[in-house]
Amino acid sequence: MASLKALKMRIGSVKSTQKITKALNMVAASKLRRAQQSATAARPYSERMTDVVASLASRITPGPQSPKLLGGTGKDDTHLIILATSDRGLAGAFNSNIVRAARRKAEELDAQGKSVLFYIVGRKGRPVIQRFYPKGIIAQFDTGEIKNPAYADAQAVAKEIVDRYLTDGVDVVHLAYAHFRSTLVQEPVIEQIIPVAPRPSNDDRAQPAKAGPPAAVEYEPDEEEILADLLPRNIAVRIYRAMLENQAGFYGSQMTAMDNATRNAGDMIKKLAIVYNRQRQAAITTELVEIISGAEAL
Repeated sequence: MASLKALKMRIGSVKSTQKITKALNMVAASKLRRAQQSATAARPYSERMTDVVASLASRITPGPQSPKLLGGTGKDDTHLIILATSDRGLAGAFNSNIVRAARRKAEELDAQGKSVLFYIVGRKGRPVIQRFYPKGIIAQFDTGEIKNPAYADAQAVAKEIVDRYLTDGVDVVHLAYAHFRSTLVQEPVIEQIIPVAPRPSNDDRAQPAKAGPPAAVEYEPDEEEILADLLPRNIAVRIYRAMLENQAGFYGSQMTAMDNATRNAGDMIKKLAIVYNRQRQAAITTELVEIISGAEAL
Protein backbone atom coordinates (compact mmCIF):
# COMPACT_ATOMS: atom_id res chain seq x y z
CA MET A 1 0.00 0.00 0.00
CA ALA A 2 1.31 3.47 -0.92
CA SER A 3 2.49 5.76 1.86
CA LEU A 4 0.75 8.98 2.81
CA LYS A 5 3.51 11.01 1.18
CA ALA A 6 3.19 9.05 -2.09
CA LEU A 7 -0.60 9.46 -2.09
CA LYS A 8 -0.28 13.19 -1.46
CA MET A 9 2.18 13.55 -4.33
CA ARG A 10 -0.08 11.57 -6.63
CA ILE A 11 -3.10 13.71 -5.75
CA GLY A 12 -1.06 16.83 -6.52
CA SER A 13 0.05 15.33 -9.85
CA VAL A 14 -3.52 14.49 -10.86
CA LYS A 15 -4.66 18.00 -9.90
CA SER A 16 -1.95 19.51 -12.12
CA THR A 17 -3.06 17.28 -15.00
CA GLN A 18 -6.67 18.30 -14.39
CA LYS A 19 -5.72 21.98 -14.71
CA ILE A 20 -4.02 21.27 -18.06
CA THR A 21 -6.94 19.28 -19.47
CA LYS A 22 -9.42 21.93 -18.31
CA ALA A 23 -7.36 24.66 -19.97
CA LEU A 24 -7.13 22.67 -23.23
CA ASN A 25 -10.88 22.08 -23.10
CA MET A 26 -11.53 25.82 -22.79
CA VAL A 27 -9.09 26.67 -25.60
CA ALA A 28 -10.63 24.08 -27.93
CA ALA A 29 -14.14 25.33 -27.12
CA SER A 30 -13.15 28.93 -27.88
CA LYS A 31 -11.63 27.96 -31.25
CA LEU A 32 -14.33 25.48 -32.25
CA ARG A 33 -17.01 28.04 -33.15
CA ARG A 34 -14.83 29.92 -35.65
CA ALA A 35 -13.50 26.67 -37.14
CA GLN A 36 -17.03 25.31 -37.46
CA GLN A 37 -18.23 28.49 -39.17
CA SER A 38 -15.32 28.35 -41.64
CA ALA A 39 -15.97 24.70 -42.47
CA THR A 40 -19.71 25.27 -42.92
CA ALA A 41 -19.17 28.34 -45.09
CA ALA A 42 -16.80 26.47 -47.41
CA ARG A 43 -19.17 23.60 -48.14
CA PRO A 44 -21.62 25.22 -50.61
CA TYR A 45 -18.87 26.60 -52.87
CA SER A 46 -16.91 23.34 -52.81
CA GLU A 47 -19.96 21.18 -53.47
CA ARG A 48 -21.19 23.40 -56.29
CA MET A 49 -17.79 23.51 -57.96
CA THR A 50 -17.52 19.73 -57.66
CA ASP A 51 -20.93 19.37 -59.31
CA VAL A 52 -19.97 21.69 -62.15
CA VAL A 53 -16.69 19.91 -62.84
CA ALA A 54 -18.38 16.51 -62.56
CA SER A 55 -21.01 17.64 -65.02
CA LEU A 56 -18.25 18.65 -67.44
CA ALA A 57 -16.59 15.27 -66.93
CA SER A 58 -19.80 13.50 -67.93
CA ARG A 59 -19.70 15.37 -71.27
CA ILE A 60 -16.05 14.64 -72.03
CA THR A 61 -15.22 11.78 -74.39
CA PRO A 62 -12.18 9.93 -73.00
CA GLY A 63 -9.23 10.16 -75.35
CA PRO A 64 -5.75 11.56 -75.82
CA GLN A 65 -7.15 15.05 -76.42
CA SER A 66 -9.17 15.20 -73.19
CA PRO A 67 -7.55 16.78 -70.08
CA LYS A 68 -6.00 14.13 -67.84
CA LEU A 69 -7.36 15.81 -64.73
CA LEU A 70 -10.85 15.40 -66.12
CA GLY A 71 -10.79 12.19 -68.13
CA GLY A 72 -7.94 10.33 -66.45
CA THR A 73 -4.91 8.58 -67.87
CA GLY A 74 -6.87 5.62 -69.20
CA LYS A 75 -5.33 3.35 -66.54
CA ASP A 76 -6.15 2.36 -62.98
CA ASP A 77 -2.87 0.90 -61.74
CA THR A 78 -1.34 3.45 -59.35
CA HIS A 79 -3.39 5.19 -56.66
CA LEU A 80 -2.29 8.13 -54.53
CA ILE A 81 -4.04 8.77 -51.20
CA ILE A 82 -3.77 12.27 -49.73
CA LEU A 83 -3.97 11.60 -45.99
CA ALA A 84 -5.02 14.79 -44.19
CA THR A 85 -4.69 14.73 -40.39
CA SER A 86 -3.83 17.24 -37.68
CA ASP A 87 -0.35 18.10 -36.42
CA ARG A 88 -1.28 17.71 -32.77
CA GLY A 89 -2.76 15.00 -30.61
CA LEU A 90 -4.82 14.96 -27.41
CA ALA A 91 -7.96 14.69 -29.53
CA GLY A 92 -9.19 11.20 -28.76
CA ALA A 93 -9.46 8.91 -31.78
CA PHE A 94 -9.76 11.75 -34.31
CA ASN A 95 -6.50 11.10 -36.18
CA SER A 96 -6.66 7.33 -35.67
CA ASN A 97 -10.04 7.11 -37.39
CA ILE A 98 -8.78 8.96 -40.49
CA VAL A 99 -5.66 6.81 -40.71
CA ARG A 100 -7.70 3.64 -40.20
CA ALA A 101 -10.03 4.58 -43.06
CA ALA A 102 -7.06 5.31 -45.34
CA ARG A 103 -5.44 2.00 -44.43
CA ARG A 104 -8.68 0.17 -45.15
CA LYS A 105 -8.84 1.81 -48.59
CA ALA A 106 -5.18 0.95 -49.25
CA GLU A 107 -5.78 -2.67 -48.28
CA GLU A 108 -8.73 -2.87 -50.68
CA LEU A 109 -6.57 -1.52 -53.50
CA ASP A 110 -3.73 -3.89 -52.60
CA ALA A 111 -6.15 -6.80 -52.78
CA GLN A 112 -7.04 -5.69 -56.33
CA GLY A 113 -3.37 -5.66 -57.33
CA LYS A 114 -3.04 -1.86 -57.40
CA SER A 115 -0.02 0.16 -56.30
CA VAL A 116 -0.74 2.56 -53.43
CA LEU A 117 1.19 5.74 -52.58
CA PHE A 118 0.61 8.28 -49.82
CA TYR A 119 0.92 12.06 -49.64
CA ILE A 120 0.78 13.12 -45.98
CA VAL A 121 -0.77 16.43 -44.89
CA GLY A 122 -0.17 16.87 -41.17
CA ARG A 123 2.15 14.97 -38.84
CA LYS A 124 -0.09 12.50 -37.02
CA GLY A 125 -0.70 10.24 -39.99
CA ARG A 126 2.92 9.56 -40.87
CA PRO A 127 4.05 7.15 -38.07
CA VAL A 128 1.34 4.55 -38.76
CA ILE A 129 1.60 4.74 -42.55
CA GLN A 130 5.39 4.58 -42.35
CA ARG A 131 5.12 1.41 -40.30
CA PHE A 132 2.76 -0.38 -42.69
CA TYR A 133 3.87 1.23 -45.99
CA PRO A 134 7.53 2.24 -45.44
CA LYS A 135 8.13 2.86 -49.15
CA GLY A 136 4.69 4.26 -49.95
CA ILE A 137 5.08 7.83 -48.64
CA ILE A 138 6.20 10.10 -51.46
CA ALA A 139 5.99 13.48 -49.67
CA GLN A 140 4.64 15.30 -46.62
CA PHE A 141 3.20 18.77 -46.11
CA ASP A 142 3.48 19.95 -42.50
CA THR A 143 0.92 22.44 -41.22
CA GLY A 144 2.50 22.83 -37.77
CA GLU A 145 3.18 26.53 -38.19
CA ILE A 146 -0.29 27.22 -39.58
CA LYS A 147 -2.79 28.35 -36.95
CA ASN A 148 -5.64 28.60 -39.45
CA PRO A 149 -5.65 26.84 -42.84
CA ALA A 150 -5.33 29.24 -45.75
CA TYR A 151 -6.31 28.73 -49.37
CA ALA A 152 -2.69 29.39 -50.36
CA ASP A 153 -1.65 26.27 -48.40
CA ALA A 154 -4.24 24.20 -50.24
CA GLN A 155 -3.02 25.63 -53.54
CA ALA A 156 0.56 24.59 -52.70
CA VAL A 157 -0.58 21.04 -51.96
CA ALA A 158 -2.77 20.92 -55.08
CA LYS A 159 0.04 22.15 -57.30
CA GLU A 160 2.40 19.44 -56.08
CA ILE A 161 -0.30 16.78 -56.43
CA VAL A 162 -1.09 17.85 -60.01
CA ASP A 163 2.59 17.90 -60.93
CA ARG A 164 3.06 14.39 -59.56
CA TYR A 165 -0.10 13.19 -61.28
CA LEU A 166 1.07 14.47 -64.64
CA THR A 167 4.70 13.29 -64.34
CA ASP A 168 5.04 10.44 -61.81
CA GLY A 169 2.67 7.90 -63.35
CA VAL A 170 -0.18 8.30 -60.83
CA ASP A 171 -3.54 7.24 -62.26
CA VAL A 172 -6.05 8.00 -59.47
CA VAL A 173 -5.87 10.40 -56.50
CA HIS A 174 -8.01 10.05 -53.36
CA LEU A 175 -8.46 12.48 -50.47
CA ALA A 176 -8.89 11.18 -46.90
CA TYR A 177 -10.08 13.52 -44.15
CA ALA A 178 -12.72 13.83 -41.41
CA HIS A 179 -16.09 15.37 -42.27
CA PHE A 180 -17.28 17.51 -39.36
CA ARG A 181 -20.88 16.68 -38.48
CA SER A 182 -21.04 17.81 -34.85
CA THR A 183 -18.86 18.24 -31.81
CA LEU A 184 -19.26 14.55 -31.03
CA VAL A 185 -19.23 13.14 -34.59
CA GLN A 186 -16.40 13.46 -37.11
CA GLU A 187 -16.87 11.02 -39.98
CA PRO A 188 -13.79 9.80 -41.91
CA VAL A 189 -14.31 10.33 -45.65
CA ILE A 190 -12.33 9.17 -48.69
CA GLU A 191 -13.14 10.93 -51.97
CA GLN A 192 -11.72 10.56 -55.45
CA ILE A 193 -10.56 13.94 -56.68
CA ILE A 194 -8.50 12.96 -59.77
CA PRO A 195 -9.82 12.13 -62.27
CA VAL A 196 -13.17 13.75 -61.58
CA ALA A 197 -15.87 11.14 -61.15
CA PRO A 198 -18.51 12.01 -63.79
CA ARG A 199 -21.98 12.61 -62.48
CA PRO A 200 -24.81 14.99 -63.45
CA SER A 201 -24.83 18.42 -61.91
CA ASN A 202 -27.55 19.68 -59.57
CA ASP A 203 -29.37 21.29 -62.49
CA ASP A 204 -29.26 18.05 -64.44
CA ARG A 205 -30.54 16.03 -61.48
CA ALA A 206 -33.46 18.41 -61.10
CA GLN A 207 -34.54 17.80 -64.69
CA PRO A 208 -36.24 14.60 -65.85
CA ALA A 209 -34.13 12.26 -67.97
CA LYS A 210 -34.28 12.99 -71.68
CA ALA A 211 -33.40 10.77 -74.57
CA GLY A 212 -30.48 11.63 -76.81
CA PRO A 213 -26.95 12.90 -76.26
CA PRO A 214 -26.21 15.41 -73.48
CA ALA A 215 -26.35 19.07 -74.27
CA ALA A 216 -23.19 20.67 -75.59
CA VAL A 217 -21.22 23.04 -73.40
CA GLU A 218 -20.07 26.35 -74.83
CA TYR A 219 -16.82 27.74 -73.40
CA GLU A 220 -15.96 31.41 -73.29
CA PRO A 221 -13.25 32.44 -73.96
CA ASP A 222 -11.68 29.03 -74.69
CA GLU A 223 -12.21 25.47 -73.48
CA GLU A 224 -8.54 24.69 -72.95
CA GLU A 225 -7.90 27.96 -71.11
CA ILE A 226 -10.92 27.57 -68.83
CA LEU A 227 -10.22 23.94 -67.93
CA ALA A 228 -6.54 24.68 -67.32
CA ASP A 229 -7.60 27.12 -64.59
CA LEU A 230 -10.79 25.42 -63.35
CA LEU A 231 -9.53 21.86 -62.80
CA PRO A 232 -6.53 22.69 -60.55
CA ARG A 233 -8.70 25.20 -58.69
CA ASN A 234 -11.29 22.51 -58.03
CA ILE A 235 -8.61 20.28 -56.51
CA ALA A 236 -7.30 23.14 -54.35
CA VAL A 237 -10.82 23.99 -53.18
CA ARG A 238 -11.51 20.40 -52.15
CA ILE A 239 -8.20 20.15 -50.29
CA TYR A 240 -8.92 23.49 -48.61
CA ARG A 241 -12.32 22.26 -47.53
CA ALA A 242 -10.71 19.08 -46.13
CA MET A 243 -8.31 21.23 -44.09
CA LEU A 244 -11.18 23.30 -42.69
CA GLU A 245 -13.25 20.20 -41.91
CA ASN A 246 -10.26 18.65 -40.17
CA GLN A 247 -9.64 21.76 -38.09
CA ALA A 248 -13.24 21.88 -36.88
CA GLY A 249 -13.25 18.15 -36.24
CA PHE A 250 -9.98 18.34 -34.34
CA TYR A 251 -11.21 21.05 -31.97
CA GLY A 252 -14.52 19.26 -31.46
CA SER A 253 -12.79 15.97 -30.70
CA GLN A 254 -10.21 17.65 -28.47
CA MET A 255 -12.87 19.49 -26.53
CA THR A 256 -14.75 16.23 -25.91
CA ALA A 257 -11.60 14.30 -25.01
CA MET A 258 -10.33 16.98 -22.61
CA ASP A 259 -13.75 17.29 -20.97
CA ASN A 260 -13.78 13.53 -20.35
CA ALA A 261 -10.20 13.67 -19.08
CA THR A 262 -11.07 16.49 -16.66
CA ARG A 263 -14.00 14.52 -15.28
CA ASN A 264 -11.92 11.36 -14.94
CA ALA A 265 -9.22 13.33 -13.11
CA GLY A 266 -11.85 14.66 -10.71
CA ASP A 267 -13.12 11.14 -10.01
CA MET A 268 -9.56 9.91 -9.46
CA ILE A 269 -8.83 12.77 -7.06
CA LYS A 270 -11.93 11.86 -5.01
CA LYS A 271 -10.90 8.19 -4.82
CA LEU A 272 -7.32 9.03 -3.88
CA ALA A 273 -8.54 11.51 -1.27
CA ILE A 274 -10.68 8.78 0.33
CA VAL A 275 -7.73 6.38 0.42
CA TYR A 276 -5.49 9.13 1.81
CA ASN A 277 -7.95 10.06 4.56
CA ARG A 278 -8.47 6.41 5.56
CA GLN A 279 -4.73 5.78 5.82
CA ARG A 280 -4.23 9.03 7.71
CA GLN A 281 -7.01 8.13 10.14
CA ALA A 282 -5.55 4.66 10.57
CA ALA A 283 -2.12 6.12 11.31
CA ILE A 284 -3.60 8.52 13.88
CA THR A 285 -5.56 5.70 15.52
CA THR A 286 -2.41 3.56 15.71
CA GLU A 287 -0.47 6.37 17.37
CA LEU A 288 -3.26 6.95 19.90
CA VAL A 289 -3.38 3.25 20.76
CA GLU A 290 0.39 3.22 21.27
CA ILE A 291 0.24 6.30 23.54
CA ILE A 292 -2.62 4.90 25.61
CA SER A 293 -0.93 1.52 25.90
CA GLY A 294 2.30 3.16 27.05
CA ALA A 295 0.48 5.25 29.65
CA GLU A 296 -1.29 2.20 31.05
CA ALA A 297 2.02 0.32 31.27
CA LEU A 298 3.44 3.10 33.42
